Amino acid sequence: MDHTPGPRSHRAYPAAHEHSDDVAHAAAPAAFEGRTLPHPEEDVEDQGLVFDVGTLVSRRGALGVLGAGSVAAVLAACSTGDDASATDGTSASDGGSGSSSLTEMPGETAGPYPGDGSNGADVLETSGVERSDITTSIDSTTTADGVPLEITMSIIDMAGGDVPMEGAAVYLWQCDAEGRYSMYTSGVEDETYLRGVQIAAGSGKVTFTSIVPGCYAGRWPHLHFEVFPDAESIVDAGNAILTSQIALPEDAVTAVYARPEYVGSAENLDQLTLETDGIFSDGHDQQLAQLTGDVDSGYAFSIDVPIDTTTEPEAGGMGGGGAPGGEPPAGDPPAGDPPADGDRPAAPGSASDGGEG
Repeated sequence: MDHTPGPRSHRAYPAAHEHSDDVAHAAAPAAFEGRTLPHPEEDVEDQGLVFDVGTLVSRRGALGVLGAGSVAAVLAACSTGDDASATDGTSASDGGSGSSSLTEMPGETAGPYPGDGSNGADVLETSGVERSDITTSIDSTTTADGVPLEITMSIIDMAGGDVPMEGAAVYLWQCDAEGRYSMYTSGVEDETYLRGVQIAAGSGKVTFTSIVPGCYAGRWPHLHFEVFPDAESIVDAGNAILTSQIALPEDAVTAVYARPEYVGSAENLDQLTLETDGIFSDGHDQQLAQLTGDVDSGYAFSIDVPIDTTTEPEAGGMGGGGAPGGEPPAGDPPAGDPPADGDRPAAPGSASDGGEG
């Protein structure tokens, strides 16, 4: 099978800030610990996720603890998921023989609010985005209110024989209790909460601490995520090997939406079913989370994410998915570049096919 990558649309990087020492930068590129800064006009802590991981690798190398194949070990060490020693790198299926007994997680649209650089805003260029607790904004103390939700995802390499995909980078994002997306919706366009990256440990697992998302008009309660083969690949959203969504069960969200911070969610949920949702209507068995817990103490779920790296990723992008569409409450348009014509989400109550995703 031909795996030659097709053309990728690279993300737009933010314009450089002007500083009085621009001439000095031109004469001698800024460096940190002998490594040239990708954004010399910014502080060291603002160089982005890939530079952060590279710095960690360099420091451990200097300490003499890294050997052949150590980069994957360092990436796994960045994760707050299960320790790499918790697994021997094989699954119960066939011990890594190269065949798979699993079905790949369906690909879905990223929607118009990804924050990955494919539609304006790019949180993946922000140092500090690699974190387990995503309830706060990265550069402020703003916290998203809501019922706690702990998310555990097991990334499985089908091509390798259903083994844990150690070192894979998972980017997760979602709306808040009011149905707003940070970095896009008016009022929270300067916030970065409910967005974060984790690197899979040796067990292939990543864990995020979040909140139960609200339900906005036209979409079933859901979470978005992208999986990249490694942290370095995250510089281009086109490198994702899977873009998909996770649905939440009706019984749990119904209890949550009685809470005052979820104003409007109960009414929006009453207009939907999983079978009429524009994304999950074609099947959701693999994508429907099974929650444990309660509305007072919070909820948790674990979900398997099998990925076949021998096939081209499906879906992705900002549009598609079918009716009904829907935007977050108040109909705020994205703050970044708008989706291409035909991919724009339908307004709440519209009969048109938008598919926010």
